[in-house]
Amino acid sequence: MTIATAFKGTLVHCPSLGQLEVLEDHVLLVDHQGFITYVGPTDSKASEEFLAKIDIPITSIPSGGFLLPTFCDLHLHAPQFLFQGTGLHLPLMQWLDEYGFKSEESLDSQPELAKAVYTRLAERLRDAGTGAVLLFGTINNTANLILAEAMQTIGIRALVGKLSMDISSRPSYVEPSAQSSLHSAEQFIDGCRDLVSSYEPHRRLVEPVITPRFVPTCSDELLQGLGKLARDKGVRIQSHLAEAHEEVQWVLGERHKDDIDVFDNFKLLTDKTVQAHCTFLDTDMLSRMAGSCSAVAHCPLSNSYFSEKPFPLREALDLGVPVGLGTDIAGGYSIDIMNSMRQAVAVSRIRDGTRKLSGGEQCLAIDWKDALYLATRGGATALGLSCGVFQAGAPLDAQCIELYKENDKGVGALDFFEPQSGITLGVLEKWWCIGDERNRRGIWIQGQKLSVKDALECA
Repeated sequence: MTIATAFKGTLVHCPSLGQLEVLEDHVLLVDHQGFITYVGPTDSKASEEFLAKIDIPITSIPSGGFLLPTFCDLHLHAPQFLFQGTGLHLPLMQWLDEYGFKSEESLDSQPELAKAVYTRLAERLRDAGTGAVLLFGTINNTANLILAEAMQTIGIRALVGKLSMDISSRPSYVEPSAQSSLHSAEQFIDGCRDLVSSYEPHRRLVEPVITPRFVPTCSDELLQGLGKLARDKGVRIQSHLAEAHEEVQWVLGERHKDDIDVFDNFKLLTDKTVQAHCTFLDTDMLSRMAGSCSAVAHCPLSNSYFSEKPFPLREALDLGVPVGLGTDIAGGYSIDIMNSMRQAVAVSRIRDGTRKLSGGEQCLAIDWKDALYLATRGGATALGLSCGVFQAGAPLDAQCIELYKENDKGVGALDFFEPQSGITLGVLEKWWCIGDERNRRGIWIQGQKLSVKDALECA
């Protein structure tokens, strides 16, 4: 076994929902392909034997820091990064018309602008500790390939979706026909795969995704064709499902069925599907999601702006629905999954308060440890990735977080007024609540260290 990278210090991860492990004074070894080959206590015989054999510098994690899996963002509209934090006073369909479609059209017609926006987006994701992201692109393949290249170049895992839509409220932003849209989607799948074909398989960070925008913008012919294309090409699927009352009622009025039935009828509700929002799904519908192993991208911030109901997160988790978190740029204004974690807990506590007042028995709240799982291993599982956990065979997708210096001085927004020793649940919760980019000292994807400010050096 040839070791390329070795770490020594504290590791923190969430192997399953409700389980948070703090592995103090551990050794983690990574091979040349970026896969973890060993994890164990430093004082174990196996660790001592490994450390005696390796001839590479060991990266020592500071005593006031820890290694954590990178975050997964399950829902982000890449072109809407152009208008992040704008126009959020409008209802959903009007906001799409005035900002969403406009941003996508702008980038489709200006490749240089697309390159600038997407490169900056990739840098922002890296700096926020996001190692994997599920992206909505535009209807233009040139712009989408620019997006894919930007993510691969910066070093972020990206599942990139070429938007499919043959119906639109904006006449200048629509594909001419279902067949044209299907042809374009197939071309993008092939083009995206060609883009990374020269890399070794373990270095291919980008993959294409079938992306019907949502039912109101897709004809039955298009949806049927996309379902077949997904099966033929073996690609993942993403869309929006039961997002807002206006959208749900439109589908019922036009298609005479719920949009979950529309997706299901066209074989678009599979174990490779991620549906964003899902706020209007009832218990039976959530059970169908669990039965099909389709995942939900929970976007608590944008739901608060554009949906009349919060997502029933606790119920979905209890039913076994795979769930991860999404920022939903730009329906959500924050690109930081740490904020999505905090918002998910806050919304769940409000729902639980309402439950208590109405006499309900089932707790609807989640805690910070549950949210950390959703942001890491939960999101990775929903995307079909093996990262998000520190175990042999998994790729090393990790970030180094520093909470305090050796003199007990807190890093960034964290303040400590008494001596600190090790990484406790108390200091982890403090970081979870008020930590930010200033605590991030390094990030690695598939074992490769990415360029970040104030990066951790080898001891």
